[in-house]
Amino acid sequence: MSHSKLALTLFAFSIAAAAAPGIQTVHFPSADGQTKLVGYVFAPSSSGRHPAVVMLHGRSGPYSSLAKGNYSAETLSKRHKEWGNFWAERGYVAILVDSFGPRGYASGFAAGSYKDRPEAVSEQTVRPLDAYGALRYLRTRKDVIPDRIGLQGWSNGAMTTLVTMSSKAPGIENPTSETGFRMALAEYPGCGMEAVSGKYVPYAHVEILIGSADAEVSPKICESFAQRAKRNSADLNFTLFPGAEHNYDDPSKAKQANAADRAATEETMRRAETLFRDALQH
Repeated sequence: MSHSKLALTLFAFSIAAAAAPGIQTVHFPSADGQTKLVGYVFAPSSSGRHPAVVMLHGRSGPYSSLAKGNYSAETLSKRHKEWGNFWAERGYVAILVDSFGPRGYASGFAAGSYKDRPEAVSEQTVRPLDAYGALRYLRTRKDVIPDRIGLQGWSNGAMTTLVTMSSKAPGIENPTSETGFRMALAEYPGCGMEAVSGKYVPYAHVEILIGSADAEVSPKICESFAQRAKRNSADLNFTLFPGAEHNYDDPSKAKQANAADRAATEETMRRAETLFRDALQH
């Protein structure tokens, strides 16, 4: 896809976000047994049952940096709104899970603060329980096909995704693609977590996407992680986008001014549509 065509795609993406039906705010329990989570649902306009996608935000949380204390569907970040509508426009029920707000950290965390973050929002022990809480919630909805649900995460949410898809994941016993998520897309995760060290075997397909110019997480560590997992016959694919940065699919003009980020965004959109269609609609 050329630069002009991608620009038109992203423009259409924004128009869809503006024209789509309202975002539904829902509440459901985390699988931690104690936290009532907030979720934002993007639903297709068509009736009937649909496949679904659980979306996990990164360290900045689900809201815009301009939210100024008003944390709601109206102040979700543009990327989350656009991805939610991307899925809804293609016939999926998508739910963005706020893991931070219900635990007192709605504005998220600054870059470089990873070592100081509280255990209450751990991507290794807590946030996977939120993902499985969302999975259980979606399975109660009459507009969702209960065994056709995928997972998508960004940055810290992508780290959560890796843990969630592990055969040793917290929140689910003896997971399979029938009882858990059908597949997962992890965009620019940190791959050096203890929870995925050693032998990592996901119970369903995991797609890892990261830019070679990512200055927040290590592409080299992720590549080594992926190579090790694949040696253990893991159903996992790793893609390194030359020159792409962290948050490469942020739709802001500043980020998309980088040709490498635009190319990575284009390919991620294309691949997400194809992979989720194959995994969730067949």
